[in-house]
Amino acid sequence: MPRIEEANGLPGASYRAKFLPPRLDPTLRSATAQGPYSISFETSATITAVDLEACFNLIASSSANAYAASSIGWSPVKKRKEMKLPDLRYLLLKDSITQIQGFLSFMLTYEDGHEVVYCYELHLAPALQRQGLGKYLMSLVETVGTNAGVEKSMLTVFVENDTALKFYERLGYTKDDYSPEPR
Repeated sequence: MPRIEEANGLPGASYRAKFLPPRLDPTLRSATAQGPYSISFETSATITAVDLEACFNLIASSSANAYAASSIGWSPVKKRKEMKLPDLRYLLLKDSITQIQGFLSFMLTYEDGHEVVYCYELHLAPALQRQGLGKYLMSLVETVGTNAGVEKSMLTVFVENDTALKFYERLGYTKDDYSPEPR
């Protein structure tokens, strides 16, 4: 069985054990963000409806306008459907009362015939931005890709989102040869 299909066929606990480090607890870069925070791993089948809605609300509050201005538009129905794709995985950042403060969704998949780990969404509550948490979540996804043996990690970012572009550039991401031209 091909590597991607084998990985995506693993139950959540086996996937986590095989591809992620044993401890997921983040370290904050600044004391201005109140902790402690924890990170949990979920699949699209195991994430609770409450947590999924909290993730959706983070997307809507930070990206709905960018989606609406893009050629694909903003469709809450389509975004919710995407969020339930069978192979999608979640890293949920929760505060001490277990409320979602951020998340990263990702998938081991193929992009233009290449095995990749694809970051679908990365969103943090505004108070937690620029604290090292986004970088840490991205490092976990890159660890998944390394442990799965895929060629690269990929993501999509709105070209108008200068803050995100600079963030990903600092992490070493560049425009991929297969990236579509801005529309």
